[in-house]
Amino acid sequence: MTGRADRAGRRPNWRDDRVWQAGFLVGSALGAAATLLGRHAERTARRGGLVDWPAAERIAVERLRRAPGALSRAELAATERAYADAMSRIVPRLSAALETELPGVVDRAGVVDRAGWVRANVATFASLISKVEGDLLDQVVPVGGGLGKAAMAIANRYVTTRQLGFLLGFMGQKVLGQYDLALLSAESRVGQLMFVEENIRATANALGVPLGPFRTWIALHETTHAFEFEAHPWLRPYLAERLERQLALFSRDASSLGRDAIRAIGRALRGEGSGEHWMERLMGDEQRRLFRETQAVMSLLEGFSDYVMDEVGRDLVPDVERISKRFHERRERRTPFEQAILRLTGMDLKLEQYKKGERFVRAIAEKGGPAALRRLWDGPETLPQHGEIDEPQRWIDRVLAGTAAPS
Repeated sequence: MTGRADRAGRRPNWRDDRVWQAGFLVGSALGAAATLLGRHAERTARRGGLVDWPAAERIAVERLRRAPGALSRAELAATERAYADAMSRIVPRLSAALETELPGVVDRAGVVDRAGWVRANVATFASLISKVEGDLLDQVVPVGGGLGKAAMAIANRYVTTRQLGFLLGFMGQKVLGQYDLALLSAESRVGQLMFVEENIRATANALGVPLGPFRTWIALHETTHAFEFEAHPWLRPYLAERLERQLALFSRDASSLGRDAIRAIGRALRGEGSGEHWMERLMGDEQRRLFRETQAVMSLLEGFSDYVMDEVGRDLVPDVERISKRFHERRERRTPFEQAILRLTGMDLKLEQYKKGERFVRAIAEKGGPAALRRLWDGPETLPQHGEIDEPQRWIDRVLAGTAAPS
């Protein structure tokens, strides 16, 4: 203290100085604590990642426990013989029709419940997200960003985890079968066939069709996916390379989506817009090109499987025409809630892939027969290009007739 008087002639009280000093110390301590808390929150946010996957799995599984038609482990195990018998008939017929051997597929087929499907796909989704998680966390929780950004990231993870749990629970009641192939896995392992028996039974009952033939019909579709990938080893790296590039572009541009994404999602939920999918409207030119290439291939994959399950199924599945008719009619009947979820998640694209792809493959078969169908799988250059799925004649002119590709 200096001991000098203020303008009113009063000398400062020693207690005033001590209060000021105490306030300074407390403020400094709070600042240091906030800095430490911010750093801790940053570490917590980054360590936790974008999604709490175990929590998402628990949410989905809990939702599925309340779904009707749950089966015990013993009941699931009792159905394995039925699928083994179906596969033992499917593989020889399919190999003969496609002129390709499919060794080992029967041994890689298994029956799962809805929760088993969720667990398998949580691992797949987590692996997929991990490819971009580091870059996205750098944008969402930059080093030194402070408590505010870290708290926002933790809150976003909470919301995202619950959204994904809901989505997995929704999908877990819809999926009938799956050829599980980890496209981006470092190990090039062969795929596994999964049949979700609870959903297959529920769907057969809703359609009013016999369970045994319906199981065989679904198994034929998934086994055709095994043919597509395992008989053509170039296909997996082709798709993986495009997916990796799309993910890299997404992680780079994610911070700029902002309000455009919110508006696009709102329009999708209302069912507005035509032409481009809402996802495409958020993409740059390179992303859109890769997206369309991938969509064309996925349409071929799904359409080819749908075509085969009906054509080969004629001699394999009793009453296949009735099963197919009722199944496809059911695909078209969706509640407004289901339609909104499908548009929001992009799963409406998959339904379009089934329809467009099957029409495309059937047109190729009618024009050129089995030889033309085999040309589809010669390599990347004979895959349908953007626009050819909707206009099969363009593919016929380019590949079968050898004319120049359209610009």
